[in-house]
Amino acid sequence: MNITLKCTPVEQQSSQCLIVGVFEKRQPGPHAQAVDKASDGALQRILKQGDMDGKPGQTLMLHHLSGIQAERVLLVGCGKQSEFDEKQYNKALTAAIQAVNDSGARDAACYLTDLEVKSRSKAWNVRRVAELVHQTLYRYQQTFSKPEKPDYPLGKLQLCVDDKALKSARTGLKIGEAIGKGASFTRDLGNLPGNICTPTYLASQASKQLKDYANMKVKALNQKAIEELKMGAFLSVARGSRQPPKLIVVEYQGTKKDTKPYVLVGKGITFDTGGISIKPAAAMDEMKYDMGGAAGVLGTMQAIGELQPPINVVAIVPSCENMPDGNANKPGDVVTSMSGQTIEILNTDAEGRLILCDALTYSERFKPKTVIDTATLTGACIIALGNQACGLLSNDQPLADALLAAGQTSQDRAWQLPLWDEYQEQLKSNFADMANIGGREAGTITAACFLSRFTKKLKWAHLDIAGTAWKSGAEKGSTGRPVPLLTQYLLDQCGKKYQL
Repeated sequence: MNITLKCTPVEQQSSQCLIVGVFEKRQPGPHAQAVDKASDGALQRILKQGDMDGKPGQTLMLHHLSGIQAERVLLVGCGKQSEFDEKQYNKALTAAIQAVNDSGARDAACYLTDLEVKSRSKAWNVRRVAELVHQTLYRYQQTFSKPEKPDYPLGKLQLCVDDKALKSARTGLKIGEAIGKGASFTRDLGNLPGNICTPTYLASQASKQLKDYANMKVKALNQKAIEELKMGAFLSVARGSRQPPKLIVVEYQGTKKDTKPYVLVGKGITFDTGGISIKPAAAMDEMKYDMGGAAGVLGTMQAIGELQPPINVVAIVPSCENMPDGNANKPGDVVTSMSGQTIEILNTDAEGRLILCDALTYSERFKPKTVIDTATLTGACIIALGNQACGLLSNDQPLADALLAAGQTSQDRAWQLPLWDEYQEQLKSNFADMANIGGREAGTITAACFLSRFTKKLKWAHLDIAGTAWKSGAEKGSTGRPVPLLTQYLLDQCGKKYQL
């Protein structure tokens, strides 16, 4: 998709489709008013017939209006003009993109970006279009024998903004395109089945997708190297699988080499059976999404590669399968982590924290400014927060505040949960320094408490994306989250350059 910025008056626009907004009670927005004037009142006459009333997400396609060069005019409902906020804007955009793509138009001009959205800039409006184009038009095709292709693919989209906002809008477009591409990469990785997306495949895709970006290098440590690092917790999970583990490390240097980096750690369990503590059969296929943290971190690195911000970033992805085998972890086993701390494994399905704890210890060698891990870690987080927000826990409140703010800006929200010492009591073990589970109560919190024991030297935050990384049911598939949140957080560390 080729997305450009320009503000051609609607009556002079020669694109195959104009996209203009209509508010509730059939009130045309400013560009719809221009269409009405150019067509000698045709728009108002059509609206008075009652085909649409401007409710959010409504669409009405008009053809060959007199006085308009474009073949089509798409009217898009925007809701109440006095309440036109980001929620209504997102709904209108998604409906517009889908409607134009379903039509025969191969290029379109969108004037919704020039509308006033509450508490948002025109540059932010542009950014959201770019993100939503990727999100709405994404199609998983890799494992179909005959991939479906549209008869009339939408190939060009022109976005209208006034001249005063053009400079900042270019930045908005660049950010939106980068996040859109990164999220699509994340979705591709997540949607692939476990027999294809193995740890080795994940490492190869990281290299293929990221190695050619300026200032970025990728390496994947094999089992022997992981053993030399004494990552006993990580290796204990990998033991039950025929697929060898990988520790993927991506380094981006956007500023001076001695500047401390921001580190992202992503859980990369490419398939999770639960191990000996095996999961129920129903919906177990969705455990291919248990590498959602890894996919999100790699997608974020692609966005960073596209944008080339002046910061240093390191991504660390411990990746393996969790399978039931004669050599697999057993409930009651005790393993020694890279940090030297011992862990009693009471439940082999609490494996994500075992691979993450060693990766968090490994992150110390980079002397990071902050460390953020992201993982599809607990079903308890889905019960607590549903599919709207990811869970956030941190040992550093300024870092937590920065992530919460980034979530608001990016529309990829997080919600903070407590990390109080009282919860640590649930991890007591009679046979090791700690147990890997803390019982049914506060499962998301005790999982983070476990990880916190490996981050005492770090400014660290944990994002539990179990409820946000993928959708179930008829719309089953990866969402691309938390690429927008992580990318926004990193851009926020760069000062005013990327603020919209």
